[in-house]
Amino acid sequence: MSTPVSSIRNLGPAYEQACKRAGIDSAERLRELGADETYAQLLKTGTQPHFIGYYVLVMALQGRPWNDCRGTEKAQLRIRFDAIKATYHDKGRSEFEAALDRIGVIDKKR
Repeated sequence: MSTPVSSIRNLGPAYEQACKRAGIDSAERLRELGADETYAQLLKTGTQPHFIGYYVLVMALQGRPWNDCRGTEKAQLRIRFDAIKATYHDKGRSEFEAALDRIGVIDKKR
């Protein structure tokens, strides 16, 4: 039996829908992937990068309030976010191209 992504503290229906678009259909799968791989999958499937969305995910997987991220920890997460964004977010791709990629029409960049 799988648990909805939205059952994780701080992750609501919109985050759950983004995860479904990325092929992450349960809280268990999200936890298995971890924050960095999950966020990379979200970017690959058309989610626009936003630092708050990333650190909310990190805090959620740690069972912490979303606004608990501060100081040095937040600075370190920003470095991780920037690296993920640089690797997986293609500013030139449209949502339409991302949809074609999801169904296998466009070769994935590696």
